[in-house]
Amino acid sequence: MSAALPSAVEQALAAAVRAPSPHNTQPWRFVVDGPQIEVWLDRNRVLTVADPAAREARLSCGAAVYNLVLMLRVNGFSAAARVLPDPAECDLLAVIRIDGDCGSSASDRRLAEAIFRRHTNRRPFSARPVSGPARSRLQSAALAAGGLLVFLDGSDRYAKVTTLVRRAEAVQAADAAFRTESAHWTGRAPESPDGVPTVAFGPPPEMPTVLPLRSSHENSALPSRPFEQDPSLAVVLTRDHGPAADVRAGLALQRVLLAATADGLATSCVSQAFETPGTRGPLLELFRGVGQPHTLVRIGHGLPVRTTSRRPVAEVTTVRDAPLR
Repeated sequence: MSAALPSAVEQALAAAVRAPSPHNTQPWRFVVDGPQIEVWLDRNRVLTVADPAAREARLSCGAAVYNLVLMLRVNGFSAAARVLPDPAECDLLAVIRIDGDCGSSASDRRLAEAIFRRHTNRRPFSARPVSGPARSRLQSAALAAGGLLVFLDGSDRYAKVTTLVRRAEAVQAADAAFRTESAHWTGRAPESPDGVPTVAFGPPPEMPTVLPLRSSHENSALPSRPFEQDPSLAVVLTRDHGPAADVRAGLALQRVLLAATADGLATSCVSQAFETPGTRGPLLELFRGVGQPHTLVRIGHGLPVRTTSRRPVAEVTTVRDAPLR
């Protein structure tokens, strides 16, 4: 970033980089061009083994778009995002247009306040269930951002989905390429600006659970602890599919994660079944007629853990033309 930006734009970009991404790869770039901000996919940060089609990377960029637009709005600016605006530039995922002033709602402000508190929680959740009203609020959050959130616990899909997750985790644990890629991005020092530091890992489970977390995010130096045996699990879907749907799903996912944080809930994404060919197809088939699934979210009550670091905004932003102050 080579030019000074208005503080509202700087705050919006700082919020954008707080979006979640697989292994905290942060696969985004931003270009400020006068009254608009472009969001680009950074191909150098796509997981080539786990995410060769960049589906998860686009999902992460969509989450960054949501944070950016939300923060502009709570700072008094009218902002609208166009997803995949240029077919000739497949890595230009969205353009946010800043156009005049606007007011923000109490709901917007509540979600914006959660941006810098939201984090992935890889530790055990309590057995306390997620309440019906909380579930409804999360489903409404997904709908408001153009997506769907379907809770799986209590449905006949729950056992089928968790079986696919366990199968995918076993495949990845036995695959040298998966292990090498994961090792590159995990086990980092606490101050690392990207990747997952060891302090953010979870403890080993005392006994196998129906929903395994990533073994690569497990800290064997910690004493084992019991994890919830039947965790609340939800799936984020869109009505359509393809690259644009991946980005829109990211907007819905981020609104759900922020709404959960604002409600005092803990979350972590469960992606293994989307990352292995032998499980992705059956997983998509399970939701035929409902929508295109993009990620699974584990939701519950857990103790707060530290957030992971992000790269500085200046490192991921180019300014073609600074907007007027």
